Amino acid sequence: MMGHPEEEAPWPLGKKSRGEKRVTFPPDEEMVLAFSENRKPGQAGNSLTLTEIILAYKQSCIKHEVKPNPKTLDQIQVKYTNTTLKVKYTNVALKVKYTNVAFKRWPVWLLTLLPVLISVPGIHLDYGSCESLEEILKSVQFNLINLQGAELDENGATSLMDMILYYKSATHLDVSSNTSMGVSGWQALSYLLKQSECLRRLDACNISLQDYPVQALSKALHTSRLTVLHLENTCLSGRPLFTLVGSLKKNTVLQELYLCDNELNSYQDSMQLGLLLKYNHTLQTLDLSNNTISDSGLEELCDGLRAQKYGLRALVLCNNQITHRGMTHLESVLNRVSPQPPSILLQPMSRSLEMLDLGRNNLENQGIHILKEALISNRSLTQLILASVGITCEGAVLLAEFLAESRLLQTLDVRHNHVLTGGLMAFALALRINRSLLQLELDHNPKEETVTFWGMKTTARFRKRAFGFTRSVHQS
Repeated sequence: MMGHPEEEAPWPLGKKSRGEKRVTFPPDEEMVLAFSENRKPGQAGNSLTLTEIILAYKQSCIKHEVKPNPKTLDQIQVKYTNTTLKVKYTNVALKVKYTNVAFKRWPVWLLTLLPVLISVPGIHLDYGSCESLEEILKSVQFNLINLQGAELDENGATSLMDMILYYKSATHLDVSSNTSMGVSGWQALSYLLKQSECLRRLDACNISLQDYPVQALSKALHTSRLTVLHLENTCLSGRPLFTLVGSLKKNTVLQELYLCDNELNSYQDSMQLGLLLKYNHTLQTLDLSNNTISDSGLEELCDGLRAQKYGLRALVLCNNQITHRGMTHLESVLNRVSPQPPSILLQPMSRSLEMLDLGRNNLENQGIHILKEALISNRSLTQLILASVGITCEGAVLLAEFLAESRLLQTLDVRHNHVLTGGLMAFALALRINRSLLQLELDHNPKEETVTFWGMKTTARFRKRAFGFTRSVHQS
């Protein structure tokens, strides 16, 4: 259809129109060539059954010329036998019983209420395979999407991240052992972390976070809603850790950080971790297992902990080449009285530390000697892990004396130490007095001893001390 001729506008003096201009419009029915319904994420599956979703997935696989992933189908076509399921839906309690019934016959909304996952570890996902998963991701929301070792390439990773973001498909994403995601894949993951409203946990382990990956991840952590981040075995030592800590110092959402097996050293790396603890007071769990923090690195961490009144609740330092010398730094953090003149009594500088794991470090009895008074005066610790730290009956007696006065400790782990009869009897006497301990972890098969005189002597010494303590409690 031809539009009405435009009125010729007056031209400035001295200029003439070169010719008459016309504007034309196509017919109304030809204006829109196609349209697509914009449904909210998660809304599409409410009226579908699992059978229909599986059929759509298979058709999508045919469209993209890939074979349906049998493991994906198996995870969706779950059969529950002789099971009672209790869920809440729209504030109404439902109790569903079904026997020998394929779960695919139930409506999708019921599946979304279960702790299900989609897991494809070790299966290669190319671009076509990733695209075909859209029929599932847009209909079902998962607690976990496990892409560990899926060999994602740039295009496939970009496609999946975009879908997970748009359809709000998961609260926990695992992309560990995917070393070929490329720049585009990490860009898409970074954008997902920044924009997602539901993603709360990311696992990106067994990947070298050098150069662009750590930059993209650090940039996303400025505004992400992640509360749990696993970065085990990611080659973070050095500049990557510096970049990551620079972002996490300003982060106010992340609560758990796992940096195991990263070869973190006792110099620059420990200094950066100390700065993280100094400026970030919302982080609650820090796991540094299997690194080389050592005694000097522990000093840097303790400097950061001293700046906290409330913050870190769990510190895991298992297998970090720490010795009894490092306990002097930890003592000042755990001690109820700060290193000030005796007339000035202050509250603990770290009032929130509830779990401390020092396992597989060579602390020996001397380390327990140093920590004993600090442990007794501490008013926050509920879990203490001292497995495989080289203590003998002497160290066990010291810990028993601590137990006798503790009012908060709930878990004590002293497995894989050389604790014989004397130490075990000391623990037994301490448990008569202690009212807080819920779990005492000991070796199932205690080591045999050939000479019991020392054990009898130390047990008698502790029995006398325990009797005196009990009598003082009754008198008060």
